[in-house]
Amino acid sequence: MSNQVPIHEGLFTWPSAKPQLLGSRCVNCAETAFPAQPDCRNCGSRETTVVELGDQGILWSWTIQGFLPKSPPYAGKETPKTFKPYGVGYIQLADEVIVESRLTTAEASELKIGMDMELVIIPFTTDDDGNDIVTFAFAPVKK
Repeated sequence: MSNQVPIHEGLFTWPSAKPQLLGSRCVNCAETAFPAQPDCRNCGSRETTVVELGDQGILWSWTIQGFLPKSPPYAGKETPKTFKPYGVGYIQLADEVIVESRLTTAEASELKIGMDMELVIIPFTTDDDGNDIVTFAFAPVKK
């Protein structure tokens, strides 16, 4: 049995039955950032704290990634022949921050600006040790 390993430490709580995105909040001006940053992009303060940003949001904008991203920086193992398009969107989390995320659907008919979205953890690839590398994505909330 393989382990599930986050694509990058500190992006989301893991392992967790109810994962949350992790960001940072400036101690001085309360600016929120994702991913978490050691410095505030608003006031330049070096005093930030890691905060849970939640697991619910609103789809702010979206597109379909229809071609294989360049590697690097993309770390997937797909080839031009095995690549499948995927959705990419901006998700507004409360009034704090807008995050860019993979979406769980690439069907335009299933996406609408302003719709409710929820955080999910999905498989991304496997590493050389056989671990399943997982990443975050947002899925339309089923009503």
